Amino acid sequence: MKTIHIQGLEKPVSVLIQGSDYFRPSNYETVCEVLDRFFSIGGNTIDTAHVYCGGESEVAIGQWMRERGNREDVIILTKGAHHDQNGPRVNPEAISKDLFESLERLGTDYVDLYALHRDDPNVPVSEIMDVLNEHIVAGRIKAIGGSNWTVERIQEANEYAASKGLIGFTFSSPNLSLAKPNEPFWAGCVSVAADDCKWHKEQQIPILSWSSQARGFFTGRFSPEDRSNKDLVRVFYNEANWERLRRAEVLAEEKGVTAIQIALAYVLNQPFPTGALIGAQNEHELMSCLEGSEIRLTEDELRWLEDVDLLVEKR
Repeated sequence: MKTIHIQGLEKPVSVLIQGSDYFRPSNYETVCEVLDRFFSIGGNTIDTAHVYCGGESEVAIGQWMRERGNREDVIILTKGAHHDQNGPRVNPEAISKDLFESLERLGTDYVDLYALHRDDPNVPVSEIMDVLNEHIVAGRIKAIGGSNWTVERIQEANEYAASKGLIGFTFSSPNLSLAKPNEPFWAGCVSVAADDCKWHKEQQIPILSWSSQARGFFTGRFSPEDRSNKDLVRVFYNEANWERLRRAEVLAEEKGVTAIQIALAYVLNQPFPTGALIGAQNEHELMSCLEGSEIRLTEDELRWLEDVDLLVEKR
């Protein structure tokens, strides 16, 4: 499997990153099947979070690593400081609390990639970067990033870190997909736009994209008339995205692949390092993702797939 490099890690990161938001000890047999299969094809990175399944996702992953004895072969991406019912909690106390709890659940003394699950622009970046760097110095974190942080806040955080001789964010985990959202899928979520991609190209900071395949929009199961999935209708149903789907289907036929594989290839062929969080739960889905990760798209093909707005406006 192809890999990318993230500053702070010695090991390369597989471009496909296995999601775990449904992992629990109660479905541990499924957890083992999914992770064993993923690692058998060359994957090495698992995405989880302090809030996934009330923490049970991390517990299940920790059990799997303990039984397999493979902690040093696994790259863990976990996230903390998610908002709760009382509002934002991106502060030094919450960051440390969530990190220590995640380490205990995972049964490890460090995480490879640690991302702040949300941002709170009211909190100075100095407070955030100072506490994250304390954990880096202590060996609890290898590399830090923002999940659902804007490029402006990442830039601000990194400029502060540089001014103080600290380690800055070396990756970001927003949504990047061929289908462009009408609104955030969840409150506080960030999807990258063209200007954001330009910044990532200039900085060469990797994006690890969640919902990289637009939650199944490109599977062919949906149409403008089918409005059964209210979240998909709310977020991705627009004329520009239907045109992008049509173009993905055209290009897929030319290349002998599927539209959803083209959508994945779109994410993984950007002019900066990218990884895609995937939710493959069986052999067919996993192999589809693996084949999609190997598709090469040219700059002209990328532009043709996404630049549909002018055409739609003329209709």
